[in-house]
Amino acid sequence: MTDSGRAQTDLCLLGDIGGTNARFCLYDSRRDEYAKERILSTAGYTTPEAAIDAYLQAAGAQRPVRAALAVASPVTGDRIRLTNQNWDFSTAGLRDAVGFERLEVVNDFAAQALAVPRLNSRDAVTLAPGSGVPGEVFAVLGPGTGLGVAGLVKSGAGWKALPGEGGHVTLPAVDRRQQAVIDWLRQRHGHVSSERVISGQGLVALYEALCGLAGQQPEGLTPAQVTQKGEAGSDQYCAQALALFFDFLGIVAGNLVLTLGATGGLYLAGGILPRLRESLRGSGFLRCFAAKGRFREYLEAVAVHLVIRENPAFLGLAQVLKD
Repeated sequence: MTDSGRAQTDLCLLGDIGGTNARFCLYDSRRDEYAKERILSTAGYTTPEAAIDAYLQAAGAQRPVRAALAVASPVTGDRIRLTNQNWDFSTAGLRDAVGFERLEVVNDFAAQALAVPRLNSRDAVTLAPGSGVPGEVFAVLGPGTGLGVAGLVKSGAGWKALPGEGGHVTLPAVDRRQQAVIDWLRQRHGHVSSERVISGQGLVALYEALCGLAGQQPEGLTPAQVTQKGEAGSDQYCAQALALFFDFLGIVAGNLVLTLGATGGLYLAGGILPRLRESLRGSGFLRCFAAKGRFREYLEAVAVHLVIRENPAFLGLAQVLKD
């Protein structure tokens, strides 16, 4: 094989496609290097093919022959329908239309989970040191446009991701105030999932529910505005919404760790939490995470980490292609 042919084979396209953004990069599998990372708005493109073509054109890159995509939706067959965006496509059809020889499509939090063993000390900060058990199950959880959930288990010489749709489980309440918020949301939305409040729009939903329960008219705030006002303490309902967001995050994270038996540790990921690092540290998250009665000590022994690396899913997607 010529050097140019080998270079084209080594070059791969990686894409992390969520409900709001599609993140792409070029991955050199021989050098284990990532380059030309770019973010495109999914709303600006009608199909993933159009977004991929736009990315490659903007990057001035040759078309790779291999690609791996992480998508914010279940991956149960050839047909992919994004949960929080209107893209609907066939994996085989996309492969042929773009001209890839190989295209792998996985759940976005499967990719996040597969990234965990490849993270270094600069990629994550520890919120609770715990006593992680080497080789045991990891739990991965992260709010963004939606709420991603996955596990990671040892499989032979490597690791296997356990993707799921845990963001859509029914949201639990542990006190009357939380139950009142859920009841208010249920009247508006019917089923109240964990994603309904532990996500970007979830911050707005919590703010509106708290205003409604207090008989106040909410402002038309964005998630960023709720966060900003909540962190600044300039609006009491935004501050309460942010505090409840972290409490619910802790409750759901504790449930996930218990369900998976994730004594290897919990990794918090997604696009929201790295920007709220200090607020997260000062919140009730860890208290709510461990508040499981007789299993408090079990959860207090679990190490909790916050992933701060940009685009960690690329690490997992690279592993998908290697596997």
